[in-house]
Amino acid sequence: MKVFFIDKVHPVLQERLVRNGFDCIDATHFSMDDLLQRKNEVQGIVIRARFFLNTEFLSNFPNLSFIARSGSGLENIDAVYCKAHQIQLFNSPEGNRNAVAEHALGMLLALMNKLCKANEQINRGIWKREENRGEELDGKTVGIIGYGNNGAAFAKKLRGFDVKVLAYDKFKQGFGDAFVQESTLEAIFNTADVLSLHIPQNKETVAFVNEAFINSFKKPFYLLNLSRGKIVHTESLMKALESNKIKAAGLDVLEYESKDFESIFANQLPAAFQYLLDSDRVLLSPHVGGWTKESYFKLSDVLADKIISFYEHQ
Repeated sequence: MKVFFIDKVHPVLQERLVRNGFDCIDATHFSMDDLLQRKNEVQGIVIRARFFLNTEFLSNFPNLSFIARSGSGLENIDAVYCKAHQIQLFNSPEGNRNAVAEHALGMLLALMNKLCKANEQINRGIWKREENRGEELDGKTVGIIGYGNNGAAFAKKLRGFDVKVLAYDKFKQGFGDAFVQESTLEAIFNTADVLSLHIPQNKETVAFVNEAFINSFKKPFYLLNLSRGKIVHTESLMKALESNKIKAAGLDVLEYESKDFESIFANQLPAAFQYLLDSDRVLLSPHVGGWTKESYFKLSDVLADKIISFYEHQ
């Protein structure tokens, strides 16, 4: 089976596939036209986010058997088309869930203790102690929306703190345990001091966190988004920061990211995004929550496990 690697991933994936009889082609320098010229050869595709694999594109590959995405989200792949044409989809959220969880916890502690603001002030020769008095996480209620790989991993990281963890997942039940209480959205609205988002991007979740959603919370809260940027409506976030409805926000993803996650708007930035850049209550990172040395290996190793296991049983 010929597998075309459209994006660069850890070499362990290619090494393991080759050992199991797959013919791996380096297509990281291919354009879409280059790939189309070899459309009859393509039986497998390995990708991160370089191309948007929609129906128009995928319909050109008569022998395509699987698409493997190094990462968790599948929003750049037409999953409906794949299901209808028996194209297997593999992803690897297990590979970077620990990285995402650690990143989320780091962001939260930095925001609650005003570390970035204090560091910036000291770099300018300013020494202000009272202004940088922080809050402790112990005793707080943390709400998690989305209890898949990343949500569950974040909850696990919180076990070392004296916190109450409420988790809501529209599609899962029966996951509560001694550390996590299965919850409703209403309970999170009523009690949460922290909200962490771990949900996929789809038609239902775009602008999920909007003005009405934010105003449903009974008290000001810290917001973390390490899922997809378009889930948080930036203008609504700006207004909530201005009114102190949201105390601070940690964003690893942004509404204005390109589809390949490699850039944001390079020209005139929207006013709401400029507000985030200027605010000392917003901590931003460039979609690297799951981007560690360890996860780079694990993402590919997990994909290898899934692909090899699937075709061993065909």
